[in-house]
This record gives sequence, structure tokens and C-alpha cells, in this order.
Amino acid sequence: MTISRRTLLAAGAGAGLLTACGSNTGRGGGGSGPSLSHWYHQYGEAGAQQAVRRYARAYRKAHVTVEWRPGNYDQQTAAALLTDSGPDVFEVNGPTLDQIRGGQVADLTDLVEGVRDDFDPAVLTPKTYDGRVWGIPQTIDTQLLYYRKSLLADAGVAPPTTLDALVDAARELTGGKVKGLFLGNDGGAGVLGATPLYAAGLPLVTDDGKVGFDDPAAARTLGKLHRLYADGSLLLGAPADWSDPSAFLQGLTAMQWSGLWALPRVREELGDDFGVLPFPADGSEGRPAVPVGAYAAAVSTRSRNRRAAKEYVKWLWVERTDLQQDFALSYGFHIPARLSLARKATALRKGPAADAVRYATDHGYAQPLLWTPAGQSAYQDALSRIIRNGARPERELRAVVRKVSAELDRVKKKP
Repeated sequence: MTISRRTLLAAGAGAGLLTACGSNTGRGGGGSGPSLSHWYHQYGEAGAQQAVRRYARAYRKAHVTVEWRPGNYDQQTAAALLTDSGPDVFEVNGPTLDQIRGGQVADLTDLVEGVRDDFDPAVLTPKTYDGRVWGIPQTIDTQLLYYRKSLLADAGVAPPTTLDALVDAARELTGGKVKGLFLGNDGGAGVLGATPLYAAGLPLVTDDGKVGFDDPAAARTLGKLHRLYADGSLLLGAPADWSDPSAFLQGLTAMQWSGLWALPRVREELGDDFGVLPFPADGSEGRPAVPVGAYAAAVSTRSRNRRAAKEYVKWLWVERTDLQQDFALSYGFHIPARLSLARKATALRKGPAADAVRYATDHGYAQPLLWTPAGQSAYQDALSRIIRNGARPERELRAVVRKVSAELDRVKKKP
């Protein structure tokens, strides 16, 4: 199954992928010296595979073979890291806390010396543990609220900057065959995840490792998502889900939550008749929020050529900023993980693209390293019941807090 970088963000909402066999479709690099294998998950963007092969061939200090891995990539790499036949270098949605504590990934802190502050902290922080860097972020994906300027203007509705304003705008914009807002065919539980909590000023996990949303503000904010559903303001049953902008482009909805990857298509079809916003703030302590995610380049500690592997990662993901920008913007539409590259990228300098970079930089959040799949599942299920069934947010969240607190107690115990 072909997937794209957007899968990284959807994975946080419980998206599953079928397991399939990996394939070695790469060609050896043009360099001499030790042989290195470099694993990538199977991107959906045209040209991405050819690009990473080209990068590998350009490296002169090692013979790099690219492996393109379809199927459940995270599961494949997790298993391979326990063997001597796994990759030397691999991209990872992580690394996970278990992989770091288990000594399965190499410390890459020295690779970013002098440029560490140039990496967007929202995506570097989840790759950091005990002050050490365990993965080098590659590119950033994010999600945004797209709105049709003309439809809002005709209805006399301003682009919403608070959650209350979003609820009111969605209701005002709903009429005839047009709904006010599309958050996915499930009503938003799958894609929004923790974004509303961050918009209320509440993190999933605090800096000292405790539940960050054990607060009445969480219930208040999530309850407003049910208001969207109960008002009939949400588009449900669209031909394509949230990651595809078709519903927005076809005029089925005045506003849609989707990914940055949709922006070139939206711009091509609508011209200047659209804008983008972060998820709006809620409450006096709230702030706008946008989820960000990044695959990282990591090195296996089982590599027989670990030093050479680290040198290659530094060359590709630290030194060769031209290749980093090429990877981010030539195959799909993504933000470079380096702040300096994002600022100077021509494609990101004006209009909604520039707004997206600013929102991701100023308001971006990523799932913390201590956040576990079990905690995610408990929260996701509760959010779905709140939005679709009108379940009481206070009661649902009490159960989630208990589960997440137990999970945090478990993972904070160092082996």
C-alpha cells in the first residue's frame, strides 16, 4: 500500500496499515568505502524514491543502498532493529522511548552541534531524550483550517480566530447543499486528536511527565466540538476524507481541516479565493494550535559501520541543505525541518504558504515522547463518543486521565 508523509500525522489518530513485505528497490550509491543500507517508508509522492536514490549515489564516502519499504514500516523497522540484518540508517516516526532506552538507536547529538537551534523545536523535541538527540528531523507536515474567502464574505462571516467563533461561523455558513465545516467523515475525532486540547492551552503531557489535560478547560473545549456536530454544521459522508481537499474544492463545505500537502491543488483550482488558519484558540489561557510531525533519520546501534552511518546522516540531513530543501518541496509540499531553510524557501515566502510556515513555527505541537499508544487509544475513543454521541466530556476525560496517568507512571520507570 502506497502511503505518503501525511500518514505520519494520521497515525497519531489511530490509523492502521496492513503489514507487507519490504522490498530492496534501491541502487547502490556511487561512493567507495563501507556499504550502508538506508531504509525509507514508501512515500506516495511522485519522484521521492528517485530523489533519495540520487542522494545516495551522490555520497562519495560509502556505498549506500536505498531500500523502499511498503507496508507497516514502523513494525518492520522495530523488528529489524533487534537483528543483525536490519538497516544501518533508517527513517523513523520516532524513535520511540523503548528504542532509545533499549540502546537500539545511536546518539546523534554531535551531528547537530552548531545547528541544533536551527531545527524547529516542535519536531526536534520528540526526538530528544535526556538532553540527547536520537533522530534528525527531515521535513515537517502540518494540518490547517482552509476557508473559502468568497463564501465567508458573502455570509458576512469573519475568518474565525476563536473556537466559539468557529462554531458560530460553521452554523452561519451551513445552508442548502453547503455545510460550514468538514473535519473528516467521522466528525473530527480521527484527525483532530489532541489539537483542541493544545488550543485550550493544555498539553498532553507536562514537562515533568504528568497528565497535562486534567483541567476543567479540557471538558469545556471538547464539548464545543459536539456543538458543531449537534448543530448540523459538519459535512459527513463526503466522497473523500479530510486529507483530500475535494469536498472543499467542490463547494460542499466552506471550511475544511486538511494538510499542507493539499495547498498546491487548492491554489491551482481556487487561485486567491482561500486562506488558511490554525485551529483557533479557546478560553483565556488558550492559543492557536497546529499539529506537526516529522520523520527522522536514525542510526542502528547494530550497524557494523556505525561511524560511517553517522557521517552519512550528517552529510545528508545536516550539511546538504540543498538536498533537504529539494526533498521537502519538490515531491509533495512540506516545510523543511530547518528554520533557516523554511524562511528562505521561495515556495513558502508568500500567501497561504507563508502563513502556514508561520503557524507551524509559532503554534506547532507534536506528540510528546512519553505519549503511548494505549493513552492515545483511550483518548481517541473518548473524543469520538463526545463528538458523535454527546457523551459528557467531564466523565469521559476522568477515565482517560486515569489511564494516561497509569501509562505515564509505567513509562517513566527506567529499565
